[in-house]
Amino acid sequence: MRKSDKKIDNQLRLALTDVCEHALDLYSGFEWITHSVDYGSFPKSLRIVCVFDTEQQLRQFNHQGHKATLLAHIKHNLTDVGIVLHNIDKQVSFDTETACQQQHHGNWALRLSATIINNKFH
Repeated sequence: MRKSDKKIDNQLRLALTDVCEHALDLYSGFEWITHSVDYGSFPKSLRIVCVFDTEQQLRQFNHQGHKATLLAHIKHNLTDVGIVLHNIDKQVSFDTETACQQQHHGNWALRLSATIINNKFH
């Protein structure tokens, strides 16, 4: 990883940590947030996954209209550190611990790599 990539990665982690702390306080069932990126095609390659505990909690989050608010918070925090996402709806996804447990036996590394392979951006 180049020095410039490390700087971007640190900015990403700080911005997303703030989002995570905010979401933990506001949204029932929100658990954690992660990201993956290929710095060769950054920021287009950036993928962010927001993880909830259960499918019901994720449905409730969506039903209550919180998705747009959380996406706006992510976009704002990233913009503050100079990272502009042009297609945030496709670059941010939502998942659950229960779905990972059922489909990938709790193996998040496998689940996230499968998600990234299936959702390549062009």
